[in-house]
Amino acid sequence: MNTSSTSFSDRLANLARPVFGSAAIRWLAYLGLCAAYLQGGFNKLTDFNGALGEMTHFGLQPAALFAVLVIVLELGASAMILTGRLRWLGALALAAFTLMATFLALRYWELPAGPARFGAANSFYEHLGLIGGFLLVAWLDLQKKP
Repeated sequence: MNTSSTSFSDRLANLARPVFGSAAIRWLAYLGLCAAYLQGGFNKLTDFNGALGEMTHFGLQPAALFAVLVIVLELGASAMILTGRLRWLGALALAAFTLMATFLALRYWELPAGPARFGAANSFYEHLGLIGGFLLVAWLDLQKKP
């Protein structure tokens, strides 16, 4: 590799590292990953009838049990990630939940061609990106020495 490009890369990384390598930015990244789950959990908690409707819409019965489990999972796993307590486990829980929910709610291949299918396909792959982010959080957390 060219030493001038390596030194430029190193200098650029040295400029970025104090900001993007900080604990505050890392926590904001965790918050960003958890934002949809925090919003979803709080919305379901404050509009339990809406949560019941969502569970019923997706054929999850008993709806009340599934609604409570989803609320606990979304808020609890997000709290684990944000506090750092068993962060890897919270990240894996949200990755698994997102994978199941994605295959339940975004079966774009079953939709006719058109805007609805296009939107569902985009959302499907965006959710795969979230899953990748959670897997990376778990992997990084498990790399730490006890």
